[in-house]
Amino acid sequence: MSRPERPVDPMFVPPLVKTPRRSFNLQRLKRRPSMRSAVIALAVVIAAGLLLPLLAPQDPYDLNSFSVMDNRLPPGERSMDGLTFWLGTDSQGRDMVSAILFGLRVSLLVGLTATAIALTIGVTVGLFAVNFGGKIDALLMRLVDFILGFPSILVALVLLAVMGRGVDKVVFAIVAVQWAIYARIMRAAALVERRKEYVEAAQNLGYSNGRIMFRHLLPNSIGAVLVVATIQVAHAITLEATLSFLGVGVPVTRPSLGLLVANGFEFLLSGEYWISVFPGLALVVLIFSLNLVGDRMRRAFEARRA
Repeated sequence: MSRPERPVDPMFVPPLVKTPRRSFNLQRLKRRPSMRSAVIALAVVIAAGLLLPLLAPQDPYDLNSFSVMDNRLPPGERSMDGLTFWLGTDSQGRDMVSAILFGLRVSLLVGLTATAIALTIGVTVGLFAVNFGGKIDALLMRLVDFILGFPSILVALVLLAVMGRGVDKVVFAIVAVQWAIYARIMRAAALVERRKEYVEAAQNLGYSNGRIMFRHLLPNSIGAVLVVATIQVAHAITLEATLSFLGVGVPVTRPSLGLLVANGFEFLLSGEYWISVFPGLALVVLIFSLNLVGDRMRRAFEARRA
């Protein structure tokens, strides 16, 4: 005997579509010793950049704070004023500890700013490509393919050769070569989510395209993009260091870690290694910590999707 159909109430209002929320397995990440070490190293580096005025024993931009007579002193040497240079001095007599801390702040500023802007542009372009589809999607993806078809260092060199040196110009050059990566990843992730039932239910209920994009597609597609962004911060810092080492990046008045390495490169053969080696080690620790955190986040994201 069949069950009688339940009459439909004409005043019935369908419930709101609940978008499934996803989260990383943070507990699994915390149990990994390599992850803890990377986070601690990264936190120390970022804290050193933020607490710069309190930690730096000298202002490397103040000409009155250092003397040319103290140039190229080895690590642990004392100046005529009694100040101990634990990591030595460079060719201008600046304390290497202070120069590295100031250079660290510039490198972090460029890397984080460029990544945030490129991430915003790329996510927006990827969402619009999925939402509108058709010719707009094809046009945007051909633009992404065109940008990704060139080496990032080559595009950045050409842009800086036209615009000149400057922190803002370096940020613009990095954004120009990075936004396409986020756009492609966001489009791929949003396409997968768009075929799922909760998006179809939202469309059947008459939700607007903007609400579907930012309330449903964006929260469930942003995870993969954020994992890539963590790694791309390290890539942006590496790219800025390379450009500064080649002499087309940040100006001499605001030296980054890459520019500090370039300043001491000519003194390596004479045995004055500390001018280049110590800024290089700081750059390696920063990039390695960022890459390790990004790699662990990627593994956690892949394990969650499996």
